[in-house]
Amino acid sequence: MAKDIEAAPEGGEFSAKDYSDPPPAPIVDFEELTKWSLYRAVIAEFVATLLFLYITVATVIGYKHQSDPTVNTTDAACSGVGILGIAWAFGGMIFVLVYCTAGVSGGHINPAVTFGLFLARKVSLIRALLYIIAQCLGAICGVGLVKGFQSSYYVRYGGGANELSAGYSKGTGLAAEIIGTFVLVYTVFSATDPKRNARDSHIPVLAPLPIGFAVFMVHLATIPITGTGINPARSLGAAVIYNTDKAWDDQWIFWVGPLIGAAIAAAYHQYVLRASAAKLGSYRSN
Repeated sequence: MAKDIEAAPEGGEFSAKDYSDPPPAPIVDFEELTKWSLYRAVIAEFVATLLFLYITVATVIGYKHQSDPTVNTTDAACSGVGILGIAWAFGGMIFVLVYCTAGVSGGHINPAVTFGLFLARKVSLIRALLYIIAQCLGAICGVGLVKGFQSSYYVRYGGGANELSAGYSKGTGLAAEIIGTFVLVYTVFSATDPKRNARDSHIPVLAPLPIGFAVFMVHLATIPITGTGINPARSLGAAVIYNTDKAWDDQWIFWVGPLIGAAIAAAYHQYVLRASAAKLGSYRSN
Protein backbone atom coordinates (compact mmCIF):
# COMPACT_ATOMS: atom_id res chain seq x y z
CA MET A 1 0.00 0.00 0.00
CA ALA A 2 1.30 3.45 -0.81
CA LYS A 3 0.16 7.05 -0.89
CA ASP A 4 -0.26 8.94 -4.13
CA ILE A 5 0.41 12.61 -3.31
CA GLU A 6 -0.73 15.16 -5.85
CA ALA A 7 0.43 18.77 -5.96
CA ALA A 8 -2.35 21.15 -5.02
CA PRO A 9 -3.01 24.47 -6.74
CA GLU A 10 -1.57 27.59 -5.15
CA GLY A 11 -3.33 28.33 -1.89
CA GLY A 12 -4.97 24.91 -1.81
CA GLU A 13 -4.34 21.76 0.16
CA PHE A 14 -2.58 18.58 -0.83
CA SER A 15 -4.73 15.56 -1.42
CA ALA A 16 -3.69 11.96 -1.09
CA LYS A 17 -5.33 8.73 -2.03
CA ASP A 18 -4.35 5.21 -1.09
CA TYR A 19 -3.72 2.67 -3.80
CA SER A 20 -1.77 -0.54 -4.18
CA ASP A 21 -0.18 -2.38 -7.06
CA PRO A 22 -1.32 -5.95 -7.58
CA PRO A 23 1.35 -8.50 -6.63
CA PRO A 24 3.45 -9.89 -9.49
CA ALA A 25 1.87 -12.89 -11.18
CA PRO A 26 3.74 -16.17 -10.64
CA ILE A 27 5.73 -17.29 -13.65
CA VAL A 28 4.12 -20.74 -13.51
CA ASP A 29 0.85 -21.24 -11.64
CA PHE A 30 -0.60 -24.71 -12.14
CA GLU A 31 -3.47 -23.88 -9.79
CA GLU A 32 -4.85 -21.61 -12.52
CA LEU A 33 -5.61 -24.70 -14.60
CA THR A 34 -8.26 -25.72 -12.05
CA LYS A 35 -10.13 -22.41 -12.26
CA TRP A 36 -13.04 -21.75 -14.59
CA SER A 37 -12.07 -18.05 -14.70
CA LEU A 38 -8.98 -18.96 -16.75
CA TYR A 39 -10.95 -20.90 -19.38
CA ARG A 40 -13.64 -18.23 -19.49
CA ALA A 41 -10.92 -15.67 -20.18
CA VAL A 42 -9.37 -17.86 -22.90
CA ILE A 43 -12.77 -18.22 -24.58
CA ALA A 44 -13.23 -14.45 -24.41
CA GLU A 45 -9.85 -13.91 -26.10
CA PHE A 46 -10.74 -16.41 -28.84
CA VAL A 47 -14.11 -14.83 -29.60
CA ALA A 48 -12.79 -11.27 -29.41
CA THR A 49 -9.93 -11.99 -31.82
CA LEU A 50 -12.31 -13.81 -34.17
CA LEU A 51 -14.61 -10.79 -34.27
CA PHE A 52 -11.68 -8.42 -34.64
CA LEU A 53 -10.30 -10.21 -37.69
CA TYR A 54 -13.72 -10.74 -39.26
CA ILE A 55 -14.67 -7.06 -39.15
CA THR A 56 -11.28 -5.62 -40.04
CA VAL A 57 -10.35 -8.00 -42.87
CA ALA A 58 -13.85 -7.69 -44.32
CA THR A 59 -13.37 -3.92 -44.27
CA VAL A 60 -10.07 -4.24 -46.14
CA ILE A 61 -11.56 -6.56 -48.77
CA GLY A 62 -14.62 -4.34 -49.17
CA TYR A 63 -12.50 -1.23 -49.65
CA LYS A 64 -10.32 -2.87 -52.28
CA HIS A 65 -13.40 -4.05 -54.16
CA GLN A 66 -15.07 -0.65 -54.05
CA SER A 67 -11.91 1.13 -55.21
CA ASP A 68 -11.14 -1.38 -57.98
CA PRO A 69 -11.08 0.61 -61.25
CA THR A 70 -12.28 -2.42 -63.21
CA VAL A 71 -15.43 -2.51 -61.08
CA ASN A 72 -16.06 1.16 -60.39
CA THR A 73 -15.04 2.91 -63.59
CA THR A 74 -16.45 6.32 -62.69
CA ASP A 75 -14.63 7.34 -59.51
CA ALA A 76 -12.69 4.39 -58.15
CA ALA A 77 -10.08 6.53 -56.40
CA CYS A 78 -12.69 8.11 -54.13
CA SER A 79 -14.77 5.00 -53.51
CA GLY A 80 -14.82 3.00 -50.31
CA VAL A 81 -13.67 3.92 -46.82
CA GLY A 82 -10.04 4.59 -47.78
CA ILE A 83 -6.98 4.11 -45.59
CA LEU A 84 -8.51 6.40 -42.98
CA GLY A 85 -11.59 4.17 -42.76
CA ILE A 86 -9.47 1.02 -42.50
CA ALA A 87 -7.51 2.57 -39.64
CA TRP A 88 -10.78 3.49 -37.93
CA ALA A 89 -12.03 -0.08 -38.36
CA PHE A 90 -8.98 -1.51 -36.60
CA GLY A 91 -8.87 1.11 -33.86
CA GLY A 92 -12.63 1.14 -33.35
CA MET A 93 -12.88 -2.63 -33.04
CA ILE A 94 -10.05 -2.70 -30.51
CA PHE A 95 -11.87 -0.03 -28.49
CA VAL A 96 -15.13 -2.00 -28.56
CA LEU A 97 -13.58 -5.40 -27.84
CA VAL A 98 -11.24 -4.22 -25.08
CA TYR A 99 -14.22 -2.51 -23.46
CA CYS A 100 -16.25 -5.75 -23.67
CA THR A 101 -13.57 -8.18 -22.52
CA ALA A 102 -11.40 -6.16 -20.12
CA GLY A 103 -13.33 -7.42 -17.10
CA VAL A 104 -13.07 -11.05 -18.20
CA SER A 105 -9.63 -11.56 -19.76
CA GLY A 106 -8.01 -8.16 -19.59
CA GLY A 107 -8.83 -7.54 -23.26
CA HIS A 108 -5.45 -8.43 -24.78
CA ILE A 109 -6.61 -9.59 -28.26
CA ASN A 110 -2.97 -9.52 -29.35
CA PRO A 111 -0.05 -11.89 -28.60
CA ALA A 112 2.33 -8.91 -28.44
CA VAL A 113 0.24 -7.31 -25.68
CA THR A 114 0.08 -10.63 -23.83
CA PHE A 115 3.86 -11.06 -24.21
CA GLY A 116 4.55 -7.57 -22.86
CA LEU A 117 2.27 -8.09 -19.87
CA PHE A 118 3.92 -11.46 -19.19
CA LEU A 119 7.36 -9.84 -19.14
CA ALA A 120 6.02 -7.28 -16.68
CA ARG A 121 4.68 -10.12 -14.48
CA LYS A 122 1.06 -9.11 -15.03
CA VAL A 123 0.04 -12.59 -16.22
CA SER A 124 1.49 -16.05 -15.65
CA LEU A 125 3.24 -18.11 -18.31
CA ILE A 126 0.35 -20.59 -18.46
CA ARG A 127 -2.22 -17.85 -18.98
CA ALA A 128 -0.02 -16.11 -21.54
CA LEU A 129 0.45 -19.28 -23.59
CA LEU A 130 -3.26 -20.14 -23.54
CA TYR A 131 -4.16 -16.57 -24.51
CA ILE A 132 -1.75 -16.58 -27.46
CA ILE A 133 -3.06 -19.94 -28.70
CA ALA A 134 -6.66 -18.71 -28.39
CA GLN A 135 -5.83 -15.45 -30.16
CA CYS A 136 -4.15 -17.22 -33.08
CA LEU A 137 -7.00 -19.72 -33.47
CA GLY A 138 -9.56 -16.94 -33.22
CA ALA A 139 -7.74 -14.95 -35.91
CA ILE A 140 -7.64 -17.95 -38.27
CA CYS A 141 -11.36 -18.58 -37.75
CA GLY A 142 -12.21 -14.90 -38.21
CA VAL A 143 -10.37 -14.66 -41.54
CA GLY A 144 -11.87 -18.02 -42.53
CA LEU A 145 -15.33 -16.52 -42.09
CA VAL A 146 -14.40 -13.61 -44.35
CA LYS A 147 -13.21 -16.00 -47.05
CA GLY A 148 -16.35 -18.10 -46.68
CA PHE A 149 -18.67 -15.10 -46.99
CA GLN A 150 -16.68 -13.27 -49.68
CA SER A 151 -15.13 -16.13 -51.59
CA SER A 152 -15.35 -14.33 -54.93
CA TYR A 153 -13.38 -11.33 -53.67
CA TYR A 154 -11.12 -12.74 -50.97
CA VAL A 155 -8.24 -14.08 -53.09
CA ARG A 156 -8.65 -11.42 -55.77
CA TYR A 157 -7.99 -8.63 -53.28
CA GLY A 158 -5.14 -10.18 -51.32
CA GLY A 159 -7.01 -11.76 -48.43
CA GLY A 160 -6.18 -8.90 -46.07
CA ALA A 161 -2.73 -10.45 -45.57
CA ASN A 162 0.15 -8.36 -44.25
CA GLU A 163 2.96 -8.06 -46.76
CA LEU A 164 5.92 -5.73 -47.07
CA SER A 165 5.06 -3.09 -49.67
CA ALA A 166 7.19 -2.65 -52.78
CA GLY A 167 10.00 -0.15 -52.34
CA TYR A 168 10.55 -0.83 -48.65
CA SER A 169 13.36 -2.97 -47.25
CA LYS A 170 12.79 -5.71 -44.70
CA GLY A 171 14.68 -3.60 -42.17
CA THR A 172 12.26 -0.71 -42.69
CA GLY A 173 9.29 -3.03 -42.30
CA LEU A 174 10.76 -4.53 -39.13
CA ALA A 175 11.43 -1.08 -37.66
CA ALA A 176 7.88 0.03 -38.47
CA GLU A 177 6.46 -2.99 -36.66
CA ILE A 178 8.73 -2.49 -33.64
CA ILE A 179 7.86 1.19 -33.25
CA GLY A 180 4.15 0.65 -33.93
CA THR A 181 3.89 -2.13 -31.36
CA PHE A 182 5.88 -0.08 -28.86
CA VAL A 183 3.30 2.70 -29.16
CA LEU A 184 0.44 0.24 -28.62
CA VAL A 185 1.91 -1.68 -25.67
CA TYR A 186 3.22 1.49 -24.01
CA THR A 187 -0.33 2.86 -24.23
CA VAL A 188 -1.71 -0.35 -22.70
CA PHE A 189 0.66 -0.05 -19.72
CA SER A 190 -0.04 3.64 -19.22
CA ALA A 191 -3.83 3.35 -19.56
CA THR A 192 -4.05 0.46 -17.10
CA ASP A 193 -1.53 1.73 -14.55
CA PRO A 194 -3.08 1.36 -11.05
CA LYS A 195 -1.58 4.69 -10.03
CA ARG A 196 -3.58 6.45 -12.74
CA ASN A 197 -6.78 4.84 -11.47
CA ALA A 198 -6.06 6.10 -7.95
CA ARG A 199 -5.60 9.74 -8.88
CA ASP A 200 -8.34 12.24 -8.16
CA SER A 201 -9.49 13.49 -11.54
CA HIS A 202 -12.47 15.28 -12.98
CA ILE A 203 -12.00 13.31 -16.20
CA PRO A 204 -11.73 9.56 -15.54
CA VAL A 205 -9.58 7.61 -17.97
CA LEU A 206 -11.43 5.01 -20.01
CA ALA A 207 -8.60 2.59 -20.84
CA PRO A 208 -10.06 1.12 -24.07
CA LEU A 209 -10.27 4.59 -25.64
CA PRO A 210 -6.55 5.49 -25.70
CA ILE A 211 -5.71 1.89 -26.64
CA GLY A 212 -8.08 2.04 -29.62
CA PHE A 213 -6.70 5.43 -30.64
CA ALA A 214 -3.14 4.07 -30.45
CA VAL A 215 -4.11 1.31 -32.89
CA PHE A 216 -5.79 3.86 -35.15
CA MET A 217 -2.78 6.20 -35.23
CA VAL A 218 -0.27 3.42 -35.83
CA HIS A 219 -2.32 2.14 -38.76
CA LEU A 220 -2.28 5.57 -40.38
CA ALA A 221 1.51 5.59 -40.21
CA THR A 222 2.32 2.01 -41.21
CA ILE A 223 -0.40 0.82 -43.61
CA PRO A 224 1.68 2.09 -46.58
CA ILE A 225 4.73 0.13 -45.34
CA THR A 226 3.53 -3.25 -44.08
CA GLY A 227 -0.26 -3.01 -44.10
CA THR A 228 0.22 -2.72 -40.32
CA GLY A 229 0.62 -5.87 -38.29
CA ILE A 230 1.47 -4.94 -34.66
CA ASN A 231 -0.54 -8.07 -33.84
CA PRO A 232 1.04 -11.45 -34.68
CA ALA A 233 -2.32 -13.23 -34.49
CA ARG A 234 -3.82 -10.87 -37.06
CA SER A 235 -0.90 -11.48 -39.45
CA LEU A 236 -0.86 -15.24 -38.87
CA GLY A 237 -4.62 -15.67 -39.35
CA ALA A 238 -4.56 -13.87 -42.70
CA ALA A 239 -1.45 -15.75 -43.86
CA VAL A 240 -2.91 -19.17 -42.98
CA ILE A 241 -6.13 -18.58 -44.91
CA TYR A 242 -4.61 -16.64 -47.84
CA ASN A 243 -1.60 -19.01 -47.96
CA THR A 244 0.71 -17.46 -50.57
CA ASP A 245 4.50 -17.43 -50.66
CA LYS A 246 4.72 -13.65 -50.25
CA ALA A 247 2.59 -13.67 -47.10
CA TRP A 248 4.71 -16.43 -45.57
CA ASP A 249 8.03 -14.91 -46.68
CA ASP A 250 7.28 -11.73 -44.73
CA GLN A 251 5.59 -13.45 -41.79
CA TRP A 252 8.66 -13.33 -39.55
CA ILE A 253 8.57 -9.51 -39.62
CA PHE A 254 5.09 -9.56 -38.09
CA TRP A 255 6.23 -11.73 -35.19
CA VAL A 256 9.76 -10.51 -34.47
CA GLY A 257 8.86 -6.82 -34.77
CA PRO A 258 5.83 -6.84 -32.45
CA LEU A 259 7.54 -9.01 -29.83
CA ILE A 260 10.60 -6.75 -29.74
CA GLY A 261 8.39 -3.66 -29.57
CA ALA A 262 6.35 -5.15 -26.73
CA ALA A 263 9.49 -6.09 -24.79
CA ILE A 264 10.93 -2.57 -25.13
CA ALA A 265 7.61 -1.02 -24.02
CA ALA A 266 7.44 -3.32 -20.97
CA ALA A 267 11.02 -2.51 -19.99
CA TYR A 268 10.52 1.22 -20.53
CA HIS A 269 7.39 1.37 -18.41
CA GLN A 270 8.54 -0.94 -15.62
CA TYR A 271 12.19 0.05 -15.24
CA VAL A 272 12.30 3.65 -16.43
CA LEU A 273 8.96 5.30 -15.71
CA ARG A 274 8.04 3.22 -12.68
CA ALA A 275 11.55 3.14 -11.23
CA SER A 276 11.98 6.90 -11.60
CA ALA A 277 8.69 7.58 -9.86
CA ALA A 278 9.63 5.22 -7.04
CA LYS A 279 12.86 7.10 -6.44
CA LEU A 280 10.91 10.36 -6.19
CA GLY A 281 8.70 8.76 -3.56
CA SER A 282 5.40 9.14 -5.39
CA TYR A 283 4.70 5.45 -4.89
CA ARG A 284 6.40 2.24 -3.90
CA SER A 285 6.88 -0.24 -6.75
CA ASN A 286 6.54 -3.93 -6.28
